[in-house]
Amino acid sequence: MAVAPDSADVLPVFDLTAAVDKNPDEADPELCASIARCLHETGCLIVRDPRVPAAHNDRFLDLLERYFGQPADRKMADCRPSLDYQVGVTPCGTEVPRCLVDTQLQDQLRKLKGANRATLPTGPDLKWRYMWRVGQRPEVTQFPELNAEPVVPQGFPEWSVVMDGWGEALVGAATLVAGLLARGLGLGESELQDLMSVGPHLLAPTGSDLYCNGRLGAVLAGYHYDLNLITVHGRSRFPGLHVWLRDGRRVAVRIPAGCLLMQAGKQLEWLTGGYIAAGMHEVVVTEATLAAVEAARAAGRSTWRISSTVFIHCASDAVLRPLGRFGKLQQQQRNQTDNHDAATSAAAAAGEEGMKAGAEDGAYPAIKAGEQVSSGCRAGRRWGRVPMSSAF
Repeated sequence: MAVAPDSADVLPVFDLTAAVDKNPDEADPELCASIARCLHETGCLIVRDPRVPAAHNDRFLDLLERYFGQPADRKMADCRPSLDYQVGVTPCGTEVPRCLVDTQLQDQLRKLKGANRATLPTGPDLKWRYMWRVGQRPEVTQFPELNAEPVVPQGFPEWSVVMDGWGEALVGAATLVAGLLARGLGLGESELQDLMSVGPHLLAPTGSDLYCNGRLGAVLAGYHYDLNLITVHGRSRFPGLHVWLRDGRRVAVRIPAGCLLMQAGKQLEWLTGGYIAAGMHEVVVTEATLAAVEAARAAGRSTWRISSTVFIHCASDAVLRPLGRFGKLQQQQRNQTDNHDAATSAAAAAGEEGMKAGAEDGAYPAIKAGEQVSSGCRAGRRWGRVPMSSAF
């Protein structure tokens, strides 16, 4: 298996310390511009937020290792398939990666060459997942299944405190980044943050049993993008997460201590008309994973791989459409759909280097965020399984 470049050597680290407790208009404009540029060019960010200490991540991982290490039948009491698994536990083998059934995504996979290739799975993902809602929910919503009450497992009295504390810390970091990003993109400084208000944010850690599934090349989470606005990853104790940069490079994720990885989801792509593209990622057992497993066994530690993941969403009843200059560009292209050359010239004149041809008519129509997510669930049912609505 080819060794991928390391994210810590490819992506810069953005220190958010100076921006904490400030309005976006008070932040360093170069920081805002650099964050926007990095997301446009790579789809990813590594950030350091002093409000998110590494000790909180460790406490969270300790809790989830104990939870997922329980017998399967005990965990199944926390399963809510009637709610599309939007709260509670999702059993191993439930989530089928979209690349297994989506021919368009398979075509994309085939274009990846050499060390940048994804690992094509042969079946469902080898992971459990727990969905825990974070933050306030709307009093009235058209999408109640996306805003359901949380499930608290028995036997873990500290569960709510630890889950809420870690989830809210990651949502806080993403909220800060959203404000800086909006300014860097030339949007209203609270425009993205306002869309996030009362969004169905989810702390959604995965658990993979590396004692049973720790074989080289095993796909724990198949090649996919996320449907939400921004996905936030804390550190895992076992390597295996890989992301694809916009130029097609496959990069092994190594998050420095005290840092977070953020990746653009489909909602952010929608709001920017494709200027920022939803990032692809997978989790695969590598030589580095196996080395970490052996070290854990030798030390008598758990060999469950826990991801520390939060899905940041736009509010379910908010309308997704390209914002600001991105909306104007899409309208220009819509008016010129009969003349491809004219549309290309309009995009160049607007200075939108790298803007997808995807801003063409109909690519990013106005749609409620809840409908955008629910349509992913409906597509999953056609593939023969009920997927997690936040990610494919």
